[in-house]
Amino acid sequence: MFKTNVGGIDRILRIVVGLALLAAFFLMPDASYRAVLLIGIVPLLTGLFSTCPLYSLVGINTCPMKG
Repeated sequence: MFKTNVGGIDRILRIVVGLALLAAFFLMPDASYRAVLLIGIVPLLTGLFSTCPLYSLVGINTCPMKG
């Protein structure tokens, strides 16, 4: 699959931000920018899978382990 390139703190922040954005999506049903909050899916998934395709493209690795 993909190489692990997202470290511990980075991973936790991604999951928290992703969950917060998705929670805002469900809690604000009448906001005009509601659809933009679905971007929370991206950090949530990259945090859960510990891999970021953008990090791979630019050569960033925040994971202390070789992956």
